[in-house]
Amino acid sequence: MQEIKYLKKLADKYPNRRAARAEIINLKAILNLPKGTEYFLSDLHGEHEAFIHMLRSASGTIKQKIDEEFGAELNDVEREDLAALVYDPEGAIRRAKKALPKINKWYYDSLYRLIIICKSVSTKYTRNKVRGRLPKYMAYIIDELLHADDEENRANYYDGIISSIIDEGVAEYYITAIAEAIYKLAVDKLHIIGDIFDRGAHPDKIMEFLMGFHDVDIQWGNHDVVWMGAACGNWACIANVLRMNISYNNFDMLEVGYGINLRPLATFAEKVYGDDPCTAFKPHIIDENKFDPVDPKLAAKMHKAIAICQFKVEGQRIKDHPEYKLEKRLLLDKIDLEKGTVMVEGVEWPLKDTNFPTLDPENPYRFTDDEKQLMMSLAASFEQSEKLQKHIRFLFSHGSLYKRINGNLLYHGCIPVDENGNFKNVEINDVSLNGMELLDYFDTEVRRAYFSPEKAEEKGYPGDIMWYLWLGFDSPLFGKEKMTTFERLFIADKKTHKEPARPYYKLRDDRVLCQRILREFNLNPETGKILNGHVPVKIKDGESPIKGDGLLYVIDGGMSKAYQKDTGIAGYTFIFNSRFMALAEHKPYSPKKEDGTQVFHSPKIMKVHEFEKRLLVSDMDNGTEIYEQIRDLKNLIYAFKDGLIKEVF
Repeated sequence: MQEIKYLKKLADKYPNRRAARAEIINLKAILNLPKGTEYFLSDLHGEHEAFIHMLRSASGTIKQKIDEEFGAELNDVEREDLAALVYDPEGAIRRAKKALPKINKWYYDSLYRLIIICKSVSTKYTRNKVRGRLPKYMAYIIDELLHADDEENRANYYDGIISSIIDEGVAEYYITAIAEAIYKLAVDKLHIIGDIFDRGAHPDKIMEFLMGFHDVDIQWGNHDVVWMGAACGNWACIANVLRMNISYNNFDMLEVGYGINLRPLATFAEKVYGDDPCTAFKPHIIDENKFDPVDPKLAAKMHKAIAICQFKVEGQRIKDHPEYKLEKRLLLDKIDLEKGTVMVEGVEWPLKDTNFPTLDPENPYRFTDDEKQLMMSLAASFEQSEKLQKHIRFLFSHGSLYKRINGNLLYHGCIPVDENGNFKNVEINDVSLNGMELLDYFDTEVRRAYFSPEKAEEKGYPGDIMWYLWLGFDSPLFGKEKMTTFERLFIADKKTHKEPARPYYKLRDDRVLCQRILREFNLNPETGKILNGHVPVKIKDGESPIKGDGLLYVIDGGMSKAYQKDTGIAGYTFIFNSRFMALAEHKPYSPKKEDGTQVFHSPKIMKVHEFEKRLLVSDMDNGTEIYEQIRDLKNLIYAFKDGLIKEVF
């Protein structure tokens, strides 16, 4: 009865045998198309311009297509200009209008060349899928251009379409639309392996871009999950988010992008730390604010004020959650104000800042009335930010702690293991779990904390589990012994700043561990790959992104400007198409110059695996889904034939 009920629903879409058979023919044809290209990126850290450029250039793939199609027709400079047109059509149009007295010839040549590139990247798809990636009112015209042949009559028709586009004054719209269609066709599926937020200026713009992309999934990083906790109203997460972004001067994103009202914090900081230079708290000014410039001296005071609030609320959370085993991070009660020192794990260190006007030595983790009022005000701002909540819901609807797709395993941080590479039992909220079960548990609890906080298995208030995932030493998203924020701010000796990695990071170069992980997640340990981020690869020090004898790929190459001095590069893209798997190594992104020009660096592409035969849709996960659809349609045909369901014509 359940099957008949389902088939009746299916019959609403395919009301007779002819319709069902037509769809079966269509689905079988799709199974024989080459698989679409998957792109994997990690650790975007708010670098919206670099990320969008990487995606629009398809990590160098589009430049390769241009070289293939126009190598004999255009010189190096002309091919670079054509690539720049795809990457940034608005900028290229603006430059052409300034430089060329007669723009119509440029419009014609650009449309003609873009159509050829668009044809090249669309061969893997059905015409219907290609039309779906085109703007609604332009789809028919562009589709006609893509499928015009070289016969004389068709050539005249083709020429007539392009000429009409120019005559009607809409060439720029079509150029932009085709350029966007090219990268959307070049990148069939996009996988973001964590850390969209923090450090860089505009994670909000990255989120807006991702929400408009046709097929994207996200594996949460610790910098994402702490924002998810902040959106729940969790004070520990809110304090961390604000401290990090104030320290990187990201006021435009906080106040303009997300509408977080920072006036209460600024007022409080000026009142409490007015005479304090807050030297150790000066922000790292990597990007200038355009709309909300804040005086660096005030920013330093705000940074210190929210940092003290962070250490207080974290102390409260640690005491409420002994199962988190974070007692070593209780440091405010280890401060000796008379001596100007702090005891960290049995060692006494001099403090470089001893001004703690809101610290009660008798109860150092208690908020003052003003601090409590401040945190309440900030929490209301996070909870009521419509744009932030929209972005966080997208992280939930399109994200998870890990993903299995097409035989590969994607996760941001690590799988907790012991020194011998065995999956570690992690005790949390009265349960003890390891491996895949542990990640599944955390995934469920994070969702409960946001959507059903009354059902979440945690003490305290909603979002504590996100805070634990942010910095807990057994968190699969953190993977370090401790987060030394206090030491970095208050102790000069850099020995105290170290954050030792958990065993996973020492052992992931072992093929045996990688195979064990793949088996744990029910994937083939011989053919599956692990895509991992979180810890930047220090290429300049000779480190390789390829681990586990080619089973694990670390694709955090340092897209964040803050990391590039250590990595020597600006990020990786992992590419998985129908013929090969490859790593694209990117050079630092060059922003636009005042004259509107821009230097684009082509990435270094390294093939890491080539397939003996071209992979088809039938070989992939969506192929399995299509086979199931075909089976259901055949069952529907039998139901029509047996008279169990009436046919409609």
